[in-house]
Amino acid sequence: MREAIGKTCKLPAIISCWLAVVVITGATLWSGDAQAQEAIWGKAMHEQVIMIPNLGGTLQLETTIFKPSGNGPFPVVIINHGKARGNPAWQPRDRSPVVAREFLERGYAVILPMRQGFAHSGGVYNVPGCNLEYDGKYEADDIQAAITFVQQQPWADHDRIVVIGQSHGGLSTMAFGARNPAHVKALVNFAGGLNEEGTSCRWQDALVQAFESYGKTTTIPSVWFYGANDSLFDPALARRMFEAYTKSHRADVRLVAFGPFGKDAHQLGGSVAGIPIWWPPTEALLQKVGLPTRRLFVATDEGELPVSEIVDGQLPADLKQTEQDAYASFLQLHMPRAVARSPARVWVSVSGGADFIERALKSCRDKSPQPCSLYLVNHSVVQIQP
Repeated sequence: MREAIGKTCKLPAIISCWLAVVVITGATLWSGDAQAQEAIWGKAMHEQVIMIPNLGGTLQLETTIFKPSGNGPFPVVIINHGKARGNPAWQPRDRSPVVAREFLERGYAVILPMRQGFAHSGGVYNVPGCNLEYDGKYEADDIQAAITFVQQQPWADHDRIVVIGQSHGGLSTMAFGARNPAHVKALVNFAGGLNEEGTSCRWQDALVQAFESYGKTTTIPSVWFYGANDSLFDPALARRMFEAYTKSHRADVRLVAFGPFGKDAHQLGGSVAGIPIWWPPTEALLQKVGLPTRRLFVATDEGELPVSEIVDGQLPADLKQTEQDAYASFLQLHMPRAVARSPARVWVSVSGGADFIERALKSCRDKSPQPCSLYLVNHSVVQIQP
């Protein structure tokens, strides 16, 4: 069994200013992205790490929670991790910072349970053998434990839940979806499966059989993401799994076969560069089932900055001519992207990396004699707070 360690492709970082010209480069690995986020998670994301009981109440599962400010109730996203190489007990606690942040800033509470035998969760990892259909169903019990926990929380909207899974967690997510819990509105599958290369199993056939079994009963809509250069599941296998799952056509399912991505498409959800690929189809699914998609705030090391306007490429209303020119250059940057500015006519645009917001603010403050504030993030104007 194997699962690749995350990587992020390089992104350009271009700066446009009125008086100051600054050049910033930003190329990080997935692990680097996560490390860069550490400064903001506790303050802006209200991170908690707790232990919750498993489905039978005999074990405790290490679980990370991110919540927006306020009492809720918040719609809920449950994110299910993959399996890294080596002993699952040595696997770090999953935080999925890129995917979690996209949902959190739209007002969702994000729950990330570590399944049995992983990280500091109790029990031992269930070695699946050749029966991958059963393995998915077995792992899905820990997703149910997270759902049971959510149903007991006053801050959670008990009837608006999305379940997401990556790799082994994607297999578990689709197995859980076959149970059709009424409060789960959508499923998102990031390269779901389990690669048993090197064993005596006909593991690819076993995966196809597993997905065919899950598809027979699932009525919850889903969106799937598999790339052309996925190191674990090639496009032909992804297509076989999808066609097997959709034989009965009981659910609204979309396969997004997005072509090559970086060095390994298996890492799509772990890279900020992947957001333009996976977010629009996910947003369409959420809108279809009546779940919120508008960004409400932007998380920074200074806390939550409320979004005041969604410009989505249109010219913001309050820009002077020099700022309009700078904004036109900003639109040419890859996302994620941000602008920080000050009354001293300093405008700094930054692109790429999980710490793009913090880098924009720091660069502006280094160049400006007056206070800087965040102004633009991707398509959003945030409330200016010096």
